[in-house]
Amino acid sequence: MGLNCGIVGLPNVGKSTIFNALTKAGAMMANYPFCTIEPNKGIVEVPDGRLDRLAEIYKPKKIIPTLMEYVDIAGLVKGASQGEGLGNQFLSHIREVDAICHVVRAFEDENITHVNGKIDPTEDITIINYELILSDLDSLEKQYQKIAKSAKSGNKEAGEIAQVMEKILEALKKGLRAEKVTLTDEEKKIAAKFNLITIKPVLYVANIKDSDVKEGENQYVKKIRELAKAEGAEVVVLCGKFEEEISGLEKDDQLAFLEEIGEKESGLSRMIRASYRLLGLVTFLTAGPEEVRAWTTFAGSSGPKAASVIHSDFEKGYIRAEVMRFEDLDRTSDPVKVKEEGKLRVEGKEYIVQDGDVIFFRVNA
Repeated sequence: MGLNCGIVGLPNVGKSTIFNALTKAGAMMANYPFCTIEPNKGIVEVPDGRLDRLAEIYKPKKIIPTLMEYVDIAGLVKGASQGEGLGNQFLSHIREVDAICHVVRAFEDENITHVNGKIDPTEDITIINYELILSDLDSLEKQYQKIAKSAKSGNKEAGEIAQVMEKILEALKKGLRAEKVTLTDEEKKIAAKFNLITIKPVLYVANIKDSDVKEGENQYVKKIRELAKAEGAEVVVLCGKFEEEISGLEKDDQLAFLEEIGEKESGLSRMIRASYRLLGLVTFLTAGPEEVRAWTTFAGSSGPKAASVIHSDFEKGYIRAEVMRFEDLDRTSDPVKVKEEGKLRVEGKEYIVQDGDVIFFRVNA
């Protein structure tokens, strides 16, 4: 669907380590600021155990997961909004992504320098948020100057745009993210055109040291959770170093390592799924002897809109959707039994596709 998450944070918090573990793309890493200058991009599979289960049932020739993109963006520093540390260039990269994975350092290591000389997640998060807010404030004020002239001359559309800008500018000046401004659905459509960074949803990734992996919590993670809770944001805790070490292993070996620390899945899997939710996405599935496949659509998509993900012509030619829940297939191990139980549903154009729907679309050729 062309959506992506930008991995941001201060220098030396583990962004590129996590990116490498996610994508195995080999992004450069070094113990000094601004190692990453041009953003690295990588496509990752969205982990989904339902595909393996459906493959057991349908015995397909192919299994195709859904995908998403991550962008590793250079570390920001205090003063980035005024150009410090190539800040303007890096901020422009953040404007191009759809959501933000904010990596926060939650570990001590005397061999890895901290750009501010101390480990303080609350201060680190505040610095990044402040710079993003200042950047948006500067950008929106410039846009407002142009639109206000048209609004004053009686242009109705310009007036409506100016009103939305004024709401957001007021919040930004108070140090609030644009995301926190209460807007109507129509105002949200207008605001989406302003290309603001702080209107993008945020996921916090607490990067811990390997000795904390079994516990999963430390004093720094607790601070990150407190701040995230106040913002209504989700937190994923992982160890970038550990995740990078196991990312190159075969699946069975990965599981063995995870079992040793009492985990059933990797931190990366949790991060990917959390990023997926952050983007407002759900997965529906198609299954048959040729392939079992996961497809991505936006939460709230109708049957025709979801069908268009498979082929653009399917939306116009949509007749109906034959829908089974994955849970019913998992329980019975047989689509025929699902149908016999009356659990196969026929849905029309108004049906809202749910995560985990296994669908066969009927369309006009």
